[in-house]
Amino acid sequence: MARVDLNSDMGESWGAYRMGDDAAMLGVVTSANVACGFHGGDPLVMHETLRIAKAKHVNVGAHPSYFDPWGFGRRRLPDENPADVEKMVVYQIGAICEMARYVGHEIRHVKPHGALGNAAQVDDTLAQAVIDAVKGTDRNLILVVMPGGAIERLGEKSGLRLAREVFADRAYDDAGMLVSRKKPGAVLHDAAAAATRVLRMVEERAVISVTGKRVPVAIDTICVHGDNPAAVAMARAVRATLEKSGVELIPLDRIG
Repeated sequence: MARVDLNSDMGESWGAYRMGDDAAMLGVVTSANVACGFHGGDPLVMHETLRIAKAKHVNVGAHPSYFDPWGFGRRRLPDENPADVEKMVVYQIGAICEMARYVGHEIRHVKPHGALGNAAQVDDTLAQAVIDAVKGTDRNLILVVMPGGAIERLGEKSGLRLAREVFADRAYDDAGMLVSRKKPGAVLHDAAAAATRVLRMVEERAVISVTGKRVPVAIDTICVHGDNPAAVAMARAVRATLEKSGVELIPLDRIG
């Protein structure tokens, strides 16, 4: 029987600005990636997200990003210094770990957000900065990576425990990389179609590109982005489809 985690990015509201339906999503997923204040989230939002996750027995992880609240963490920093990025990731992991401790929960993993995660796919120095930040804070944290990139390759050498992630609501190109959000069709909104595609990916152990090409990958966890307006419906459809087909949904720290 296949076993996978179902995760979502959340805690991304900030002040008066609301993003996603975290309470509903926490009733569906097995793991949550909680924003740490750099692209979304603030102390009150972090606390509330972690509190609900604990009450619903959902695993939680840090979701660090570039310092880009204006661009939602989807823009690379100009003239970025990998050593500085490493410190930014350490800062964010520290913030969310302490808030989790305060509510009686525990951070189990780290998943880079947005442009930082994309950059770590193709830039060895940035990938190593993220890896070193995780190792320097807590070597027991699981690092969530996209398959086939620099961060997976270097992560395998680091001794960290890795979890390979695919996306229910994002399109893939023929190289197995995410289609740029700037291109039409990059973000998927049809819950039933997404759920069917996810089941096929899990069964075939491969991502399916926009042209139908199979790109073999390991799959440990499936993400539904919490800021997608169709997010909760999509997560419910994915979970129902997987469970109906005999796939077991378990928290990320039980994978492997």
